[in-house]
This record gives sequence, C-alpha cells and structure tokens, in this order.
Amino acid sequence: MAVAAITPDYTGERLDRVENFHGNIVVYIGWDRHLMFCSPIAFAMPPDTTFGKLQDEMIAGAYSQHPDFARIDWGQVSWLLNGEPFTPDREATLEAQGVDHKSIIRMQTPGLEGIGGSHS
Repeated sequence: MAVAAITPDYTGERLDRVENFHGNIVVYIGWDRHLMFCSPIAFAMPPDTTFGKLQDEMIAGAYSQHPDFARIDWGQVSWLLNGEPFTPDREATLEAQGVDHKSIIRMQTPGLEGIGGSHS
C-alpha cells in the first residue's frame, strides 16, 4: 500500500503488516445502520477461523448488547466483503472465502434500523 505523505522524504515503517500479527489477520466487522457502534470493530484472528465461529463468537460478543441484535434473522442478513456482495459459508475458513488481512466485512440486517429507527 502506498503512503501519501505531506513531505516527499517520508520513510515510516508500516507496523500493521500481517507479519506483525503472529499468524493472525486483522478483520474489520461493521453493522450497517447501527451507529451505536461508530465504526467497524477490528478483530485479530487466525485465517483458518470458520465464518460460523466469527459470527457466533466474535460478532455476537461485540454487538449483542445492541437491542436489535436478538432480533436478527441470520437467514436474511446481506453481507459485503470489501464492498462486494458476499455469501459466507459458515463451515469454510475465512481464508478459503477470500477474507485476508485488513478485510472489511459488513452486515446489513433488513428491517432493523437501529434504536427506534434512528440508525443508532
């Protein structure tokens, strides 16, 4: 990834390289129209983590305090991987599904628009 710097002689070292995460990848998870969480949440996890584990443990652990979470119909969730439509396989690993270091996965939950429809 190129660095855009104010000065042409910038020589900083990127510290968020995958090599610095001890075999893990950083994956960002965002829940659209639920801005009680102001930005996607970052998780460092092994690339052989299954999507089912990501959904059941990481996503649930991060977002379950939101009042809409218990009402999610997981069969109706739309997923995006790096801005493109994505149909995850719960049994397959993240790596096998094209999720890599610094990928962003967004979920959209039809009919759930945040607290009182406020997108929060």
